Amino acid sequence: MPFFNRQKSKNVSTITKISDELWNMICNLLPDEKPDNTIGRPAVPFRKIMNGILYILWTGCPWKMLPKEFGSGSTCHRRFQQWVQLGIFKKIWVRLLKEYDSKKCIKLTWQSLDSISIKSALGGRWLKEIIPVDRSKIGTKRHLLTYKNGIPLSTVITSAVSTHDIKAVADVIDNSVINRPSNLSFTKKNKRMKYDHLCLDKAYNSKPI
Repeated sequence: MPFFNRQKSKNVSTITKISDELWNMICNLLPDEKPDNTIGRPAVPFRKIMNGILYILWTGCPWKMLPKEFGSGSTCHRRFQQWVQLGIFKKIWVRLLKEYDSKKCIKLTWQSLDSISIKSALGGRWLKEIIPVDRSKIGTKRHLLTYKNGIPLSTVITSAVSTHDIKAVADVIDNSVINRPSNLSFTKKNKRMKYDHLCLDKAYNSKPI
């Protein structure tokens, strides 16, 4: 699905702007924009702000260094925080999953769950003084559930300090953004039980899991 416009370059394929197709699909999930004929500074269009947010998430650059074509970095950051509190990004996620499901059919027969640790931006110096034994775990841990084609179905963020992968499994599975069908069913041909499968590495090897 051509949801994103990409730079026309042989060596660069970075997402730069939301396509018209994607914008038409998600624009009604955003709050009402400020009317043009109102007192005060003219509002930055939401589409430009969304492009700026995607640029930040894709490149990892600081908000203050956001290119001027996306408007003020502080404005984009403020809108980002507001939309996170309103659950806008989760609504967008659910809508795009439904669109993907209607075209590709998401099958939950095979799923995979894993995590990755992300270091603090400034090294978490204050945390090293409090918990010196956990210096290698400063930051956060992202737990992600996908189905077999790699499409994300659920994500949970925990503290990387003393948080084992096993503790987050139930939360990740329960917080799936799409409805999960019954995990057991009988096939009509041979009446054998059909199970869903969850792929995990050795870090999750325990009796409760």
